[in-house]
Formats: sequence, C-alpha cells, structure tokens
Amino acid sequence: MKTIVCEEPRVLKPINQEKPQLEKGTAIVNIKRIGICGTDLHAFTGNQPFFNYPRVLGHELAGVIESIGENPYGLEQGDQVSVIPYMECGVCVACKKGLTNCCTNMKVMGVHFDGGMTEQISVPWDHLIKTNALSLDQSAILEPLSIGAHAVRRSELRKGDIVLVIGAGPIGLGVMQAAKQQDAKVIAMDMNDERLTFSKQWANADDTINVLNEPVEQLMQMTNGDMPSIVFDATGNSKSMMDAFEYPANGGKLVFVGLVKSDITFSDPLFHSKELTLMASRNATKEDFDFVIQAIESGYIDADRYITHRSTFDHLINEFENWLNPESGVVKAMVEL
Repeated sequence: MKTIVCEEPRVLKPINQEKPQLEKGTAIVNIKRIGICGTDLHAFTGNQPFFNYPRVLGHELAGVIESIGENPYGLEQGDQVSVIPYMECGVCVACKKGLTNCCTNMKVMGVHFDGGMTEQISVPWDHLIKTNALSLDQSAILEPLSIGAHAVRRSELRKGDIVLVIGAGPIGLGVMQAAKQQDAKVIAMDMNDERLTFSKQWANADDTINVLNEPVEQLMQMTNGDMPSIVFDATGNSKSMMDAFEYPANGGKLVFVGLVKSDITFSDPLFHSKELTLMASRNATKEDFDFVIQAIESGYIDADRYITHRSTFDHLINEFENWLNPESGVVKAMVEL
C-alpha cells in the first residue's frame, strides 16, 4: 500500500508497505482524510520534541472501517470514523485518574510510532469514534479542535471571562471557538493580520491585536485596565510564551497549549506579584472530542472555511514544503485519499 515517510528533516519519501493485519481488539481503517498540523510541520523541519526519524506522519485522521471483529462499541464494517491518536497505557498514575491525555507512557500516532500518511492503519477499538453523521472533513478536524476544547476545559473558564488567545493558527482558533461557546469575551493576538481577520470571521473573536503594536497597551485599553483573566498561548514559540507572562490579570491564569523544543524562563517577581497560575494543556480526551462533535452538529463550527488548502495523497510531497511558507496563507491543509 502507498505510504509517505519522513526519512529525515525536510525529506518526505513515497514507499510501499504491507497492509496491516486484523488483530483482536483492533480495526483496519481505510484512511480518507489526513489533516496537516503544526506537529507534522515541526517534524518535517526538525523542530518537534520527542521525535525520531524515520517516521510516517499524520494523526488528524478520518476514514472508513475496512474490517473489524465483534466489539463492545457498536462499530461495524463500513462505519466512518475519526481517530483518537493518543495511545495511553491505562495503568499509570495519570490514567488511573482518567487523565489519559497525559499518560506517563504516552505514545502519539505519527510522533512516537507511525501515523496515518498511508492507505490503511490498524487502530484499537477504543480509539475510534463513529462519525457517520459528519462529513469526512468534519471528522478529520475533530482532533485539532479537541485540543483547543481541552485547554479551555482545563482552564475552568467561566461565563464572562476576558480571554486572550495568542496564536491564530489551527489550535488557537480551536481555543477561541471553545471559549466563545462558554460565553467568554475573546481577544485574538498574532503578528499576521490576515489570520487576525480570519479569527474574527471564523472564530467570532471580539477583538484582535497585532503583537508587533504595543500589545500590553492595547490589552489595557480593551480590558479597562484589568487585563485578561485567562491567557492561552498556542504559538509553540518560546519568545511568545515568555512574553505571555505580561498579559494575565493579577490572580489570572496562563495556559501553554503550544509546545516548544526549548527552555522557558520568566521573571519570578512578576509571577509572584500577580499570583499567577501557570498551566500546561496536552492533547485531549474523548470528552473533548464529544464536545467538538456537538458543536459541529449544532452548526457552530464551519469545517469548510477552517480547511483552507487541499491536496491529493499523490501530490502531497510536492505541496508540503509550500505549506511552510507564511505567504501561502495556510490555516488548515487537508489531504484526500
């Protein structure tokens, strides 16, 4: 079967692999959609933490079950499915608490083991979500939007909170959408004016700030001097993450949704004077996937506008490098099989 492997940084190569065999507790899924995310791009450029080469990328996946045995989840051959790509151990201290998204032995598809840039994959039953009521595109974007939903749920955001989301990429947009669904006032921050415009149009952001134009002063003005109660940084950029300590209100929260392959430092006097809460948000759980499914089914999320670029599987290698260029205007690229 056709497969694309990232052999080393900036090298994608087509190969042929044997099809996976059906084993107990798993299903064979024909891949129909592959969403391209920051993790894939970072891996391609050599900047992804916890990563080794060669690796088959791809974890934002939608497909159709080719074969499956009797199972307790009501899954059948021919069902359309989305994949939960985080493989937890089920027995560690985090898993016992239901925190499967930060399992101590976490293995993420397309990062720690080969992912979905291929025609077929084997997936455990409990990591498949039946999505017959959704389109393939909608099924494929559940994963990135669930990451945003998880960050908002973890922050314990309350109705009326003023929220700043730094980074208007796919994950940041998901944070904005989830925050708006909780009736928060959302301010989007980025250095790309086109993405800021998109934040208003797609995620219904209330205000926008270009980070290059005195962001603290703008935030003070927009919040009547109070500053945001919760700040989400979805950039995966160390400078942005360190600058973000300036933005929360006293007694506020700073949530790192993006991941960066470097150390983060901050002023302890600033941190203590504001009595800030610093949080990390990692991956998502089935509860977050269900939240996004409900939002899509209610018409709150527009998958068609979220997906800005497309490619067939056969043309993916030629397109991939172009998607790294900011001038391409990519928000979410989708690969079709």
